Amino acid sequence: MTLRESIMLNLEAKAYIFDMDGTLLDSMHVWENVDLGFLLKRGIAVPPDYVEVISSMSFTETAAYTIERFGLPDSVESLIREWNELTIYAYGHTVEMKPGAKEYLHKLRSRGAKLAVATGLPAELYEPALHNHGIYDFFHAICGADEVRYGKSRPDIFLLTAKKLGVQPSDCLVFEDILQAVKSAKSAGMAVCGVFDKASEKDWEEIKKEADYVIRSFREIV
Repeated sequence: MTLRESIMLNLEAKAYIFDMDGTLLDSMHVWENVDLGFLLKRGIAVPPDYVEVISSMSFTETAAYTIERFGLPDSVESLIREWNELTIYAYGHTVEMKPGAKEYLHKLRSRGAKLAVATGLPAELYEPALHNHGIYDFFHAICGADEVRYGKSRPDIFLLTAKKLGVQPSDCLVFEDILQAVKSAKSAGMAVCGVFDKASEKDWEEIKKEADYVIRSFREIV
């Protein structure tokens, strides 16, 4: 069976759960610019490991980590507010979907599959992006990482998403681009398809080992 057939005809998957940044959306460059501008405004160079460390964190976890790491006087709420102000326009107007992603969602929707989003983004960002691309109503459930205590460093968000969909974790196929998120979804008992993104390219070989499937583009499975 080909990769396309394996994913499209996987009868065990009743539900499909999608990450947004780096998976459905080609958006990681937005965060690189925000990180650079945010820290440079405070006279701080972006450490080489910063983006990697925060990649699986929720907004709240990232804000708390950033304050602690750089000794900032800001509150978690004020950091999140500033980040939102820097990114809301981009998510609502300029961030593009990954090639083939919308077509794949259409394909799954036509089969009557349950679709969900599990994202580290807050509603202020994921709602404008989903509405801008006309796919908000495609999803039966949307779960932001701030709805759970931890980000994607743990399986909580995936388990909550399955609960919202009314399915068992073993019925789910998750699409993720971050290694730690792939591991967390697997630990929840879900099948996982790793999605290539330039921002996590250094982990691609490890993602290929951890995930049940991998794709470099959704065009491979449309």
